[in-house]
Amino acid sequence: MRRRAAWAASFVFLLLALLAPRAGQAGDARKGRARADACTACHGPTGLSQVPDAPHLAGQPEMYLAQELKAYRSGKRAHEAMSLVAKGLSDEDIADLAAWFSSIAIRAEAPK
Repeated sequence: MRRRAAWAASFVFLLLALLAPRAGQAGDARKGRARADACTACHGPTGLSQVPDAPHLAGQPEMYLAQELKAYRSGKRAHEAMSLVAKGLSDEDIADLAAWFSSIAIRAEAPK
């Protein structure tokens, strides 16, 4: 009986792993760059914020950017402009935008 329960649990885990979206599945940065026009007014063409209440997106981890865009889309996270923009994004759009902004290299230099 224990063996059968362990086998069933393993099967369910394997099935869920196969059906779940792949976390490491990266978007296409070129498509994201083309799609990012709506982002530039606040976040700038290179992902560096142009307004005080918008964060820099350039160089942020891809997984983080995708997670936050999905949170805006679902309503889990709210912001007047972002909630409207994110509602029209598909999962592919989100992956592509996250790939684009995460691919922008940022260089930080400490003061001397």
